[in-house]
Amino acid sequence: MPASEASSRAVHEALKAAGVRLVAALPESWIAPLVRRAEADPDLRLVQVGREEEGVGICAGAHLAGVRSALLMQNHGFLQSINGVVSLAMLYRIPLLMLISDRGHLGEEDPWQTEGGRYTRPLLEALNVVHDEMREAGEVKRQVADAMALAEASLAPVALLLTRRLMLEAGR
Repeated sequence: MPASEASSRAVHEALKAAGVRLVAALPESWIAPLVRRAEADPDLRLVQVGREEEGVGICAGAHLAGVRSALLMQNHGFLQSINGVVSLAMLYRIPLLMLISDRGHLGEEDPWQTEGGRYTRPLLEALNVVHDEMREAGEVKRQVADAMALAEASLAPVALLLTRRLMLEAGR
């Protein structure tokens, strides 16, 4: 099932409306259309990373330079990025907006995606990272704005989980 172009457009527009000017990403199938949109947008700077932890550092640097940013990654990438989240963003009180594709749940057909889904929410909770699920394209703009506001007010990471319902055509 292909990723939803309509939802990718909604997330892209929401990021821009929230003042995001830099997007760090490690592409994966659900967020590939969103990464392509960011790359084609002259108002956004896309930095493709080799490891998600690099994205944490890039977003931290953007914050220190006065630029709003977002980190796009898969939930397995979030698991891989924990050292940067904890020892950089949390320790130095850097607002970090993370958009995480929420793989490995009901309907998942790729066996390699299942374990990341099992541990993403418990790990976010263990780290006290505020998070929300994005399910409806009509709510995306508000959710991104609210998450960015909280990340900046709390000087902490905030995560938005890009659910199957939002990111795949017909939610499949």
